[in-house]
Amino acid sequence: MAGGAIVNTRGGKDYPGKLTLFVFLTCVVAATGGLIFGYDIGISGGVTSMDSFLEKFFPEVYRKEKLEKSTNQYCKFDSQLLTTFTSSLYLAALIASFFASTVTRTFGRKWSMFGGGLVFLIGAALNGAAKNVLMLILGRILLGIGVGFANQSVPVYLSEMAPARLRGMLNIGFQLMITIGILAANFINFGTAKIKGGWGWRVSLALAAVPAGIITLGALFLPDTPNSLIERGHPEEAKHMLRRIRGTDDVDEEYDDLVAASQESHRVKHPWANIVKRKYRAQLTMTILIPFFQQLTGINVIMFYAPVLFKTIGFGDDASLISAVITGLVNVFATFVSIFTVDKLGRRKLFLQGGSQMIICQIIVGTLIAIKFGTSGEGHVSKAYAASVVLFICVYVAGFAWSWGPLGWLVPSEIFPLEIRSAGQSINVSVNMLFTFVIAQVFLAMLCHMKFGLFYFFAGWVVIMTIFIALFLPETKNVPIEEMILVWKAHWFWGKFIADDDIHVGNVEMGIDRSKINA
Repeated sequence: MAGGAIVNTRGGKDYPGKLTLFVFLTCVVAATGGLIFGYDIGISGGVTSMDSFLEKFFPEVYRKEKLEKSTNQYCKFDSQLLTTFTSSLYLAALIASFFASTVTRTFGRKWSMFGGGLVFLIGAALNGAAKNVLMLILGRILLGIGVGFANQSVPVYLSEMAPARLRGMLNIGFQLMITIGILAANFINFGTAKIKGGWGWRVSLALAAVPAGIITLGALFLPDTPNSLIERGHPEEAKHMLRRIRGTDDVDEEYDDLVAASQESHRVKHPWANIVKRKYRAQLTMTILIPFFQQLTGINVIMFYAPVLFKTIGFGDDASLISAVITGLVNVFATFVSIFTVDKLGRRKLFLQGGSQMIICQIIVGTLIAIKFGTSGEGHVSKAYAASVVLFICVYVAGFAWSWGPLGWLVPSEIFPLEIRSAGQSINVSVNMLFTFVIAQVFLAMLCHMKFGLFYFFAGWVVIMTIFIALFLPETKNVPIEEMILVWKAHWFWGKFIADDDIHVGNVEMGIDRSKINA
């Protein structure tokens, strides 16, 4: 990391305290908010590959798949109505995240989680009972509102509760729950696809109520974070909570730092206007570009449509679902790599290594598909050849699962000061959902028109984002959230946007030696 500042990126301060059982359990419960997002990602691709689901709601796609045997393999699932079913959730989540910002700031993180889980629960019931496409999409919109609220509040909650030196590990619990949700959905799809009578898709969709129930009930028992309690005018309760989550009475220094940050926060009446100020240019850029790039890794192509994709490249019905289960298992286990290494190796190393791995795998997968299907879309793959495609897709998924997957949520949630944190996280979620929506909506059409070149397209984007991280993202591991401004001030590029006066009084009270900071 270039720059002229002397900053202790191992933490600046290492506040007293330890990882208490109380913090661990609350973070596990909060992280279950990721289950609803993950379950939905996994379930939508599975049900859209079930014949009974397609026949009932998307008969045109069903006929195209079943009756036109000579159909180009790249184009057989291309339907805007079908992709609207998948992508409508993400558009709803985008809009909901802005309202979630106000709820999170005004009422606390836990009530935002509770509201998200409750709305998701209603959406799951509506989808399971759907009689027509309108009910189906209305249910998806309610699911999207739930996802918007949960994704806005959970990463912030985890970052605020965790000790700085373990923030990465505990925050990645959110991504771990997303991967578990995806895996559970893949197993459920595999089982429900075999139900006689053609109603298995209803079970798949309705079972979204289970993860929704977990986070809804769990949120009722969660404590609020000290940061949120101070921000909302409960200083004594905040200090008591800080003692409890750190497992020590020696919390005065950290508490004073949180109060200083809160006082700075209360001077900001309009966080949405404040976030565009020059001194926050680095954080704003990251919270826009990191989720933007995360969606352009191509991962949602795999996770949304894994069964459809595998069926498209020549797998049978069961084989496509089995392959999706395999990638789901890889996703879960590879996420543990990130959990155990992110606070030791740091964010940058995982970003760069994972990006390089994904580039290589996407080029190989695109080439393997090109060899068999060319531009015509006509072809057949042997079991061994198909297995090699799955292998490289799994290596790609592993690279994502220990880099851009968890870090795409972790980094934006930890870089904002308190006064604009809820607004910053809303931007993170909304950009993520916007491009998730776009990719979900256009993927099948892109596959139809770009064919195997689609994998090269995403590989090109991973090259760009890997270079971006190498140049512009400083290391943030072990740095207390309220000291994060020093990391940006020290950076060779972002330091130019932060004046000495922007290192506000609160930082001086935290014992930071401003004489060590220079442009």
